[in-house]
Amino acid sequence: MTKDVTPAPTRSTYRHGDLRRALLDAGMALARDGGPEAVVLREATRRAGVVPNAAYRHFANRQDLVQAVRDASLAALAVAMEAEMASAPALADPKAAARAGLRAVGTAYLRFAQRETGLFRTAFVSPEHVNNDAVPEKAGESGLNPFQLLGLALDNMVTAGVLAPARRPGAEYLAWSAVHGLAMLIIDGPLRMLGRDQAALAGQRLLDMVEKGL
Repeated sequence: MTKDVTPAPTRSTYRHGDLRRALLDAGMALARDGGPEAVVLREATRRAGVVPNAAYRHFANRQDLVQAVRDASLAALAVAMEAEMASAPALADPKAAARAGLRAVGTAYLRFAQRETGLFRTAFVSPEHVNNDAVPEKAGESGLNPFQLLGLALDNMVTAGVLAPARRPGAEYLAWSAVHGLAMLIIDGPLRMLGRDQAALAGQRLLDMVEKGL
């Protein structure tokens, strides 16, 4: 007589081989809700539907998971910047097009900080929480990360004759500092009391100032 064998139950939380992605998705959800402090390995495993020990095959510790979520958050920022650049109107004037490209980069950066605040904070988590020697998986669809997209916009400004070549070196640090500073003031500083329209206006005025000051 053949003995009935009841098949072992299968998990519906993730497919075979996708546990790392399931844990990363859980970490992203935690970061979106609570920033980098909320990214905890045990909670990520709970959301993925596995026992805590299963996570260690993919992430050695919490730092590894935070690193991966940081990289994914930077990639999400890059994708948002690319989308804003792609949606900019096609302009025949090369100078106007270059200015619009730089503005799109800054606008997307500020918008992402306000709409995806948890991911934005995680993207720029302090160094003690991440391994700076790791190669970050932070590129957007173009293969460029947020800093490189800014650099590309500035290179286009030089090519179009808007930005003098002599003023190009280091310009990305100046532009980035200004826009990132405003983003932090809006999400974590005294400007967090601004309404959405006021914050948007402040952002556009800052981008005017950046463009004229480069």
